[in-house]
Amino acid sequence: MTAEQGGAGLVSVGSSGGEFEDLVVALLERFQRQQECPRADPALLRTVADRLGELAGGGASAAEPGSLALRIAGPGADPSLAEAVTQLVKAITYPRLEVCRESYREAGSDGSCRRQVLAQARRRISGTHCVDCPHWLAFGPAEHAAWLRAAWRTDPAGFDAGREVFLPEDFRALQRLLHRPQ
Repeated sequence: MTAEQGGAGLVSVGSSGGEFEDLVVALLERFQRQQECPRADPALLRTVADRLGELAGGGASAAEPGSLALRIAGPGADPSLAEAVTQLVKAITYPRLEVCRESYREAGSDGSCRRQVLAQARRRISGTHCVDCPHWLAFGPAEHAAWLRAAWRTDPAGFDAGREVFLPEDFRALQRLLHRPQ
């Protein structure tokens, strides 16, 4: 995969490894807080972050993110941790999209959007957006928040109240690190 195709491995994680692992540990800790899970062992989170760093540094693609995530999280991993790792594997291995699928605002039969429901967004490491959404790279934080708030299908006060869950800035930092030009 070439840089123009937007694939993983655009950044040498080896040159920013500590930054990458620290960011992944912070993402995993936030996700566990969102899930109201007990705090995971910091050494386990660091091991998972190291393994994800190896994946990112190798520029691998994952045909089956779930099975790869189980190997990275380790046997008997807490289901919440395994889910977060699966989403991170997708973020690392999926090619970066050039055009958003706009699933952040897809309406169901009742007119609501499940990605704009706080309980659903808490289950996503990337909040409302997909892990490969181009908006993470196209917008800065304030511009992205205003844009998403304007696209909110229900009362925008709900977005404002859960902004850190719907639009997590640590995930933007991860995307920018992964796709930083060499």
